[in-house]
Amino acid sequence: MTEPTHPRPSAPEELGFESIVYDKSPPCATITLNRPEVLNAFDFRMLREITRACEDASWDDDIRVVVVTGNGRAFCVGADLKSWSADYLGKPREYWKWFGAFKDMHDKLREIGKPTLARINGIAVGGGNELQMACDLAVMVDDAFIRHVGLEHGSVPAGGATQWLPVFVGDRRAREIIYMCEQISAAQAAEWGLVNWAVPAAELDAKVDEVVEKLAAKLPQTTRYAKQQLNFWRDLSWHETVNHARDWLALSMLGDEAQEAVKAFLNRSS
Repeated sequence: MTEPTHPRPSAPEELGFESIVYDKSPPCATITLNRPEVLNAFDFRMLREITRACEDASWDDDIRVVVVTGNGRAFCVGADLKSWSADYLGKPREYWKWFGAFKDMHDKLREIGKPTLARINGIAVGGGNELQMACDLAVMVDDAFIRHVGLEHGSVPAGGATQWLPVFVGDRRAREIIYMCEQISAAQAAEWGLVNWAVPAAELDAKVDEVVEKLAAKLPQTTRYAKQQLNFWRDLSWHETVNHARDWLALSMLGDEAQEAVKAFLNRSS
């Protein structure tokens, strides 16, 4: 992954990405999470690459809209627990660094200055739902689901869910999603306002293209400022809590609860 010398966009092939596919077809740029073998779970490199792609798209005046999606049968299932077990359990200093990359990804995506659209091609679990909530709008395939499982796996979903679910769906439903750890169907997610549209798989790309075309037709500077204003509640809740969450979650990596939960999950999955 290359580093810029000026705030100027690059051709995607010059950026050296490995964990994502980044494509620019003005007026749209697409960021595709590309670790299908682990259901597009985040590793450190993926977080850094998404951040860099968002930065590049923000600098490209030919790009009016950014789409975020996944490769394969999942949108994203959040953190890679196998990597967590190897690299972060019992190592709060290392987890704190990892969470910094997760936070940077969210900030760069939310502050990109252009409309963002989540193309939810499959299941969105944990940090995957937090990623789609960081986008402005979302289209979801109707046979997928959203779920939070942190309270079963030793991780409070404070990387967007605890902050933004009450804004999206209201306090009681937010608590239901986080406490119960149950699947939220695409239809229910659309009814609750967690996504904008739930569509059959055969219609997903057509719906994405329709939304992109409408967003790209809007005045870019005016849209950028409208986005900044609309981000108020998301930004307020995020900035008031996320750094505290970063420290608490890092320290929780020392505890028996998180370590036993992650190890139990990996044993079931192996």
